[in-house]
Amino acid sequence: MCPYYWRLWLEGGGNTCFGARQHHARTPVSVDQPPPLVELDDPAPKTRRFVFVLLDNFTMLCFASAVEALRIANRMAGKDLYEWRLIGEGGDLVTCSAGTTFKLDGDLDEAGRDDTILVCGGIDVAHATTRRVLNWLRREARRGLTIGGLCTAGYTLAKAGLLDGKRATIHWENQDSFAEEFEDVELTKSVFVVDGNRMTTAGGTSSIDLMLKIVADDHGEELAGAVADQLIYTTIRTDQDTQRLSVPTRIGVRHPKLSQVIQMMEANIEEPISPSILARDVGMSTRQLERLFRRYLNRSPKRYYMELRLQKARNLLMQTDMSVINVALACGFASPSHFSKCYRAQYNTTPYRERGAQAARLSI
Repeated sequence: MCPYYWRLWLEGGGNTCFGARQHHARTPVSVDQPPPLVELDDPAPKTRRFVFVLLDNFTMLCFASAVEALRIANRMAGKDLYEWRLIGEGGDLVTCSAGTTFKLDGDLDEAGRDDTILVCGGIDVAHATTRRVLNWLRREARRGLTIGGLCTAGYTLAKAGLLDGKRATIHWENQDSFAEEFEDVELTKSVFVVDGNRMTTAGGTSSIDLMLKIVADDHGEELAGAVADQLIYTTIRTDQDTQRLSVPTRIGVRHPKLSQVIQMMEANIEEPISPSILARDVGMSTRQLERLFRRYLNRSPKRYYMELRLQKARNLLMQTDMSVINVALACGFASPSHFSKCYRAQYNTTPYRERGAQAARLSI
């Protein structure tokens, strides 16, 4: 947030453009000409209210991106198309993952029947997903409200049972643990997903993409495009776009067969495929595949595959309550002792100590 808004936040007790619509601080006077207003088909549109539920350690980027899109939509239309409130458990203060504290507008009270609820998650979302938050979400869901989860808050919605039988997404770092815990949810790698009255995003700037879709659905593509222009957001993503970079971009190498093999590895962690079969499936010999990996990635196919499996194992240890034995099995290790040996060689600690260290961090 720029210094001007920090000052307003401090002077106004925490309510800036992020706070409740009725508590907005005054906006700075611009020396530029005001942007052209977008004409709406409906000259007197009804104001739509969003209720942002800020979980402890929520990610500021996913939250701010959503609010700014709404604020700019109001500005470009010259009307109060949207308003918002910030609520959370306790109704007083909440701290984001960057360490900044926000003053809330209220506790977990009953929302309006036409409100849209957006839960904002972040680091250690399982710890922030308390029984009270879950009960509140279930109650609001029974009233038929539209409810969304930004960033890791898809976990919170799934824990409350609100995503059973629905398509959803979550930040790629949490995908492994989510898939293991919530088998009744159809998990995708999309930037955002809207399935009926449930919405989920992958975190980061994907909140912008979701809000631009909402603005377009509510008031047309012209207004959504104007908001994107104000945000300097040149590529608007849809629910068909995936959240991670392509394999060639991630590894910095554009070799079709190498990318194909890595994709096969990533898709087969629980039951690893032997290098000979991987090589055969892309029309190469095992020796050619070995040379390809050493040339571009400076490691053997077997070593690269092992690192992928151990990375998934670490995610599961850090983000779920799965036993170490079940984590080992989910990552293709038939023997817990072999899993522990490989894990220690990679991370200089055992799976049991990793799990204990994570529990100690959460208890602080």
